[in-house]
Amino acid sequence: MPRRCVNALTIHRARLGRAPQLDALVFPTSSGREMDAHNVRRAFRAVARTAGLDASAWTPRELRHSFVSLLSDSGMPIEQIARLLGHSGTTVTERVYRHQLRPVLEEGAESMDALFPTADAG
Repeated sequence: MPRRCVNALTIHRARLGRAPQLDALVFPTSSGREMDAHNVRRAFRAVARTAGLDASAWTPRELRHSFVSLLSDSGMPIEQIARLLGHSGTTVTERVYRHQLRPVLEEGAESMDALFPTADAG
């Protein structure tokens, strides 16, 4: 887990004012139960509004797409991105996130240009 996430979770735990039980939920509902999809979306909209974003334009799913874009832009191979997303191969990753995989595709095209130069290259 990235250090930034560990730090955020450590701060969150400290705000609870008590040590959580091993099986305690990190982000429960106000009644202490597990969040369902509706609870997550509602909490996400509140965070988006607090951040000054248009809450109707953002969903938790956007974070997953941003995750793929950032990893792809940093040059991470598609196989590793697929593995981090929980995909068994790259097919789903390529189909769902193809518009976020631009750097990977551009690198492939540049490699092919280098291998097979055209007469007008140069």
